[in-house]
Amino acid sequence: MTMIAMKKAPNPVDKHVGSRVRMRRILIGMSQEKLGESLGLTFQQVQKYEKGTNRIGASRLQQISQILGVPVEFFFDGAPTADTGASGPGGGFSDSAETRYVADFLSTSEGVQLTRAFVKIRDPKLRRKIVELVTTLSGEEQVIAAVL
Repeated sequence: MTMIAMKKAPNPVDKHVGSRVRMRRILIGMSQEKLGESLGLTFQQVQKYEKGTNRIGASRLQQISQILGVPVEFFFDGAPTADTGASGPGGGFSDSAETRYVADFLSTSEGVQLTRAFVKIRDPKLRRKIVELVTTLSGEEQVIAAVL
């Protein structure tokens, strides 16, 4: 009797944590190689962490948080939660489309450029005006007005 090896899908929380590692690493302009060197790992291992293929242990996550300059909680912000009624391929977890969309955007070069430039703006009123401008340009304002 031969057994066919089935590829196990990454856990949604592991994928989320990995995507947050990737997002923060890109945001501060650090390469996978540099993060790997700081951790004593190869860049391939960092890739596996970022994809959620390999689970990041607690002590390793604390080490990553120190290197990337964020608290450990940062990596769990917006993480998928247990969905009590779910029993599908997601393993009982659901990930909001909003969370995936934001993480995907922030992983692009445009997302990183926009975020880097935006956080450099110190004036909160100017930041608010920029958000209003982008909202208007995107057409979202019209959708919101139509709903109200």
